[in-house]
Amino acid sequence: MTGQFLGLSQDVAALEREAPAGRGGGRRRGGVAAPPPPGPEARAETGLAPPVRRPRLVELDLLRFIAAFAVMAFHFMAASRSLWDASPVELFAPVKYFTTLGILGVELFFLISGFVILMSAWGHSLRRFAVSRFARLYPAYWFTVIALYVLYTYTSVEAFKPNLDAAGYAINLTMLQEAFGVIPAGGVFWSLWVELKFYFLISIIVIMGVNLRRALGFMWVWLAAAIFAEWLQDDLVTEIVMPRTAPYFIAGMAFYLIHREGSTVTRWGFVLVGYACSLYAALERMQNRIDLVGLKNFPAPPPAIIAWITVIYLLMAAVALGWLRWVRWRALTTVGALTYPLYLVHQSVSAVLIPEFRESINPWLLVGGTMLASILLSYAVYRLVDRPGQRLLRRLMGRSPVEQRQASVP
Repeated sequence: MTGQFLGLSQDVAALEREAPAGRGGGRRRGGVAAPPPPGPEARAETGLAPPVRRPRLVELDLLRFIAAFAVMAFHFMAASRSLWDASPVELFAPVKYFTTLGILGVELFFLISGFVILMSAWGHSLRRFAVSRFARLYPAYWFTVIALYVLYTYTSVEAFKPNLDAAGYAINLTMLQEAFGVIPAGGVFWSLWVELKFYFLISIIVIMGVNLRRALGFMWVWLAAAIFAEWLQDDLVTEIVMPRTAPYFIAGMAFYLIHREGSTVTRWGFVLVGYACSLYAALERMQNRIDLVGLKNFPAPPPAIIAWITVIYLLMAAVALGWLRWVRWRALTTVGALTYPLYLVHQSVSAVLIPEFRESINPWLLVGGTMLASILLSYAVYRLVDRPGQRLLRRLMGRSPVEQRQASVP
């Protein structure tokens, strides 16, 4: 499953240097005194504010890692019977309700994406926005696609093997495989297509110049279109408007506006409507799984689903209101940076290790070791592929040295 999700962690480092102070922006934070933002009228007119150096929102890095870990736990301990040749929810029965709900970690990614992508688009040209998105998403993704091709072409690993030839892997390198009707090379790649469509939609207001009025107008139109698309049930409209995932992005954007501009009834109204629509979408998504495999193999009762969606919305509200500013552990910047590689590679690591050692190692020890191996590989991908790849792409695509240094901070 994924994200950005997915390539979002390093945005927080670079963009918070440029974004205007939000709630309490004029206060001294982390030893740095930030000047107050311009008045609401000026911001509404221009959508811009003087650059302000602000501390990194490491709480978002922590939430992104929690989301990635939840998805990994779901894949290793709840979803993949083929890995264990047995029911994983029976092998890991004591935690089955938590690991099954890990599938909804992607929904937390989408909430965070709405927050961070609006932040990254604010005050930037379409070209700069596109370069930033391309450089953030593709280096680690290209590595993963190539690694999957090597793994499934030149080894005997069978778990999660896609039915693809070399041309199929080549199309996957574009990240547009679903637009061409090609099977994704990785099981988590579906969410990257969702993210790309979100970037395309938000580019509409990036072209005009993002400001408060245009952001709110975009959110109104998208929300109305999503509700209409859910009623219409037309495949093409659904593909473009994404009614089941739009509420998360829209609510995430509303959380960013609350963080940046302060609370209003309208902004919290978007959050509440997004929350209600998210509950509907999550319950429908989980029920489809239950109908497919049965509640015994997918133990996700509605009250637990509602509780998960409620918790992730409350966490994002805490970020927006500044209630998690006390989270300032510097190591979280690196944790956030390796989240995207972890999301991309963890299933492949499990495909290699779990079938090989499931007969000889205790399942709990094996899943713990596989998680550790996934995290270590993700860190290596981040340091050796993702970070240098981003710098190279920005240089090739014309980013200035100052922009490159700011955007590459882990």
